[in-house]
Formats: sequence, structure tokens, C-alpha cells
Amino acid sequence: MKKFILFSLLVFSVVASAQVTPIQADRPDQTETPALVPKGMFQVESGFGYQKEDAHNATWTLPAALWKYGVNENFELRLITEIEIENKETENNYGLKPILIGCKIKMCEEDGVIPKTSFIGHMSIPNAASSKYKNDFYAPEFRFTMQHTLSDKFSLGYNLGSEWDGFTAAPTFIYTLTTGYAISEKLGSYVELFGFGPQKDKANHNFDGGITYLINHNFMLDLSSGVGLTANAPDYYIAFGFSYRM
Repeated sequence: MKKFILFSLLVFSVVASAQVTPIQADRPDQTETPALVPKGMFQVESGFGYQKEDAHNATWTLPAALWKYGVNENFELRLITEIEIENKETENNYGLKPILIGCKIKMCEEDGVIPKTSFIGHMSIPNAASSKYKNDFYAPEFRFTMQHTLSDKFSLGYNLGSEWDGFTAAPTFIYTLTTGYAISEKLGSYVELFGFGPQKDKANHNFDGGITYLINHNFMLDLSSGVGLTANAPDYYIAFGFSYRM
């Protein structure tokens, strides 16, 4: 009887493992995926980065982390934490940026020309931050994230949305456009165009690319880098990180 129970548990665990799709993460590109974390699973996506703003200013991210939990097949809870070091010409800042809480909601599956679509919304908490980074107001951000499957190896993704900085009522509009290519079952790549359009300032546009490596169904590594395309965009950035699901 004991052998039968052990055998049954082994078969169940193998079947359950086979039914779980490989991890899909919102990093390393700027385009968020419409895929949700499977029900009852917890996922963390973390990374370190360096961004050169211009000749006199740079920012280190040490680290940024997105914490996600799958409530059901249509709803995902999200928490974002980010520790940052700013090296400015006049001063240096270090600390925790405002924590964001939010969710991702599945809207529809891919059907012909209709893309797989989800809605992502966050709200930053003004006082949940280091003194140097506290906002004056609660600051929302949202985006619609969409994806088309072009072939077994190619995919096309894009986001449209807006965010607020917590100091003014003026929004900043967001767009991203990325193409993903599966080099092998474990190795993936992408190139991407993205930008930010402040309501009261000129838009800045950027180009980046990167690779991902799937260690197993629940663990993935990534490396990415990008450059600014307009004068008001950051000069360049480089980042690496990991995504883990349990």
C-alpha cells in the first residue's frame, strides 16, 4: 500500500510539473508580457542595472524587484520595490523609491488578428520610500500589454499606457514595441523600441535588446542593454537579472 501511495505521488508530481508552462517574465525588456503567473504560484523578477543619463549624471539600481502572485487564471497581484543610487553633478542620493502595489488582469486570449491582451495597473505609496524619494501624492500608472504569435520562433509585443510622477497632475505617456526570437528552447532574444512622452515636454525615444536563458521551467536569467535615440534620452544602460517562480 505504501509503495502504491509513493508511486501515485510520483506520477502526480511529474504530471503537474509537465502541465506548468515555462516561466514568462516582464523583464528584461520594457514591454510587459500579457501572461499571468499561474494560480497559486509566487514569482519574483529582480535585477541590477546601470544607466548613464549624460556626462555628469548616472543611476545604479541595486536592485529592482517585481513580486507577483497568481490569484487565479485571470488576476495577478503585484508589488514593486527598487533601491537606487543616483550620482549627480551636485549631489548623490541613495535609498528606496516609492513602493508600487497593483495587479495584472487578463482581458482576452489571442484570436487571429486580436492579440493576447492584459491590463496592468499600479499605485505608488508616497511615504513608503526613503526621505529623498518620497512623493507628494499617490501616483498611478497603467498600461495595456498586447502580444501576437507570428511563428514558432517569432513574437510581437507592444504596450500603451501612462504614468504620473507623484508631484504634478501631468501624465507621461508610454509606448513600447518589441520583437522576440527563440534561438533555442532555452535561449531567447529580443530587440525593442520604447519611449516616454511627458505632457509638457518633448518625448524621448530609446532602443534596446537582450537575451534570456531558461535554466529550468521556473528559473530564468537575463542580460540587456540599450541606448537613447533622442538628445533628451539617457545615453545608455546595461542590466542583468533573474526571474524565479515557486
